[in-house]
Amino acid sequence: MDTATPTIQLAYALDTFYLLISGALVMWMAAGFAMLEAGMVRTKSVAEILTKNIALYAIACVMYMLVGYNIMYGSSDSSWLPNLSFFLGEDHSVAQVGNSHGDITHSKLADFFFQVVFVATAMSIISGTVAERMKLWSFLLFATVLTGFIYPVEGYWKWGEGFLDQHGFLDFAGSGVVHMAGATAALAGVLLLGPRAGKYKTLDNGKVQIRAIPGSNMPLAALGTFILWLGWFGFNGGSELRISDIVESNAVSLIFVNTNMSAAGGVIAALLLARLWFGKADLTMALNGALAGLVAITAEPLTPTPGLAAAIGAVGGLLVVSSIVFFDRVLRIDDPVGAISVHGVVGMWGLLAVTLSNPESSLSAQLLGIAVIFAWVFISSFVVWLLLKLTIGLRISELDEYQGADIAEIGLEAYPEFVQK
Repeated sequence: MDTATPTIQLAYALDTFYLLISGALVMWMAAGFAMLEAGMVRTKSVAEILTKNIALYAIACVMYMLVGYNIMYGSSDSSWLPNLSFFLGEDHSVAQVGNSHGDITHSKLADFFFQVVFVATAMSIISGTVAERMKLWSFLLFATVLTGFIYPVEGYWKWGEGFLDQHGFLDFAGSGVVHMAGATAALAGVLLLGPRAGKYKTLDNGKVQIRAIPGSNMPLAALGTFILWLGWFGFNGGSELRISDIVESNAVSLIFVNTNMSAAGGVIAALLLARLWFGKADLTMALNGALAGLVAITAEPLTPTPGLAAAIGAVGGLLVVSSIVFFDRVLRIDDPVGAISVHGVVGMWGLLAVTLSNPESSLSAQLLGIAVIFAWVFISSFVVWLLLKLTIGLRISELDEYQGADIAEIGLEAYPEFVQK
C-alpha cells in the first residue's frame, strides 16, 4: 500500500501533536532556568544572566539544526564515530508512513523540535554555575561548541543507537545524557574560572573564611523552580514519544505521576535535612531538593511504583544538600545555583537508581555510561574552556565584577531603581 489508512494517519497526527506539546513544555523550562538563576545571583548580575539564557537557547536551536541533530541521529557504520552532515531533511511523506508498518509514528520535524529543547536544557545548566564572573561572549562561544558537537556525540552513543546503547546503558529521558553532561561541562569551566571575588578568603591564621552570597530574589527563584517542575512533565512524559493507544497512554500517565512524586520526595527530604543540619528550614535547599528529585527520576520514570519514585527523589534530596555543602566547604568550588550537585551528583544517582526497578538494567552498564559521558564531556569541555581562556579570556575584570556583570557586559541594569544616583 502506498498511502496511510485513516487510523494510521490519526495515530500519527496524535503522536506528533503530543510530541510538539511536550517539546513546548520543555522549551518553557528555559524560562524556568532564567528565573531560577536570576533569583539566585546578585542584583548587579541579573540582566547579564538573563541575556545568557535567551542567547544560549537561540544558539542551541541554530547549531542543532545546522549539524547537531544529524550527528546525534544520523546513520553511521561506527558505534563510536557518528557521521557529519548538515541541515534538516524533508519530513515523512504519506506513503512512507503507510509503508512503515507502524515504525514511523510521528513527524521527523516534531522529533527535531523535541530534541533541540533538550540540548538547550543541557546548556542552561552551565549558565548558573559560572554566573557573575564569566565573560558573556566566552560563554556563548562555548555554547556553540557544546550544542553543535560535544552534546550530540555523547547523545549519539546512547539515543542514536551508539555503543553505550548497544552495551545496555539505560537513560530514559536524560539523567546522564542531558543533566550530568551539562553539570560536567559546568564543572570543567568553573575549575578554570575560579570562585567569585570574596567568596573564599584566607585569614591570617591560615583558615579559609567562606562567605555566603545570597541571591537577589527568592520569589523569582521559587517561580523558576515551579516552571521547571511543570516543564519536566514534557521532559519525561514526552520521552515516551507516543500516546495513541491504551498501553502508551497508561505509560505516559505513570511517568507523569512518578515525575511528580519524585520531586515531592526531594523537597521533603532536603527540607528535613536542612532543618536538622542548619537548625532552620532553607528555601534554596527545598528548591534544589525539588530539582534533585526531578533529575533523579529522569533516567527511569516508567518502571518504578509511585512509592519507589518518591523514595528515589528523597535520596536525591538528601544527596543534593550534602553535595552542595561539600562542594562549597570542602572543595571550595563556587556554584551560585548548586547546579553541579543537582544535575551532576544527583544525575549519577538517577542512573544508578535505574537498577532498582528496571529488570533489563545492569549496574556495570550504568557505571560504564556514567564514566564515558563524564570523561568525554569533561575532557572536551575543559579543552574548549582552556582555549577560550588562553585567547579571549574567561573572566571579567576585578573592577567589572565589583561593579556587576550587568554594567560590564550588558550596559544596563535589571533593577536600576535600586542603585543610588
